[in-house]
Amino acid sequence: MTLRFGVILPGGTAGEQLELAVLAEQAGWDGVFVWEAAYGVDAWSLLAAMAARTTRVRLGTMLTPLPWRRPWKVASQVATLDQLSNGRAVLAIGVGALTTDLPVTGEPTDLRLRAEMMDEGIDLIRALWSGARTYSGAHYQYETDRDDLGDVARPVQERIPIWVVAVWPRPKSMRRVLRCDGVIPGHAPSTDAIREIRAWLAAQGAPSTMDILAEGETPADDPARAVELVTPWSEAGCTWWMETRWEMPHHSAERMAEIRARIAAGPPGGSL
Repeated sequence: MTLRFGVILPGGTAGEQLELAVLAEQAGWDGVFVWEAAYGVDAWSLLAAMAARTTRVRLGTMLTPLPWRRPWKVASQVATLDQLSNGRAVLAIGVGALTTDLPVTGEPTDLRLRAEMMDEGIDLIRALWSGARTYSGAHYQYETDRDDLGDVARPVQERIPIWVVAVWPRPKSMRRVLRCDGVIPGHAPSTDAIREIRAWLAAQGAPSTMDILAEGETPADDPARAVELVTPWSEAGCTWWMETRWEMPHHSAERMAEIRARIAAGPPGGSL
């Protein structure tokens, strides 16, 4: 199974992140992902600019807190990105993290409620991308008599990949994965857990193309060590390695220089 390599940009201004995306494509990375904050550099405007400046890399968020967004708005933004990038959009979603470094905005915080909203949001987004004009759920209602809006907003990809956070082996969490195209394992799983996830997906009849993500940091100046770090995840069944730099402050000069150097060095592992 081929391992692809993405980089999650830790921060910086819109212009800085745009240049990092261009550098990532030039250096051979397979995807560029940005984080979506309640307030900050707008992820989807930034990704649209990246689409215009790149030709190959996959583009998406890591990740969008879907219950805190209007699904039809997200569907529009992702479809627009897919058109501008000629079919390179990815939507990565989760229920939203409740941590001290996120602002209090009045959005729902109950986990069960957010999970229900995310399930409906997935269904509604898929329906809109397929041209549906109506949707009725417990949390979302959508209806329009116009079909031209759906026509002009059709994605380029037949099926835009949706990656969702899931915690192994929680049944409800894992069953949600079966309605999507990839899993972002929560709670820092081991390689053994990844093997168990891959086996469980196969037993449920999930396609072998289902993506499983791993993330971490690899050195820019030691290619052999970088390969050593990512190989076990590839062997366990992961399809994407996400290079991360999560420590705060994200936009410090030292952190930005570090991520630029790591991107310029190219992905860890080549053709794993």
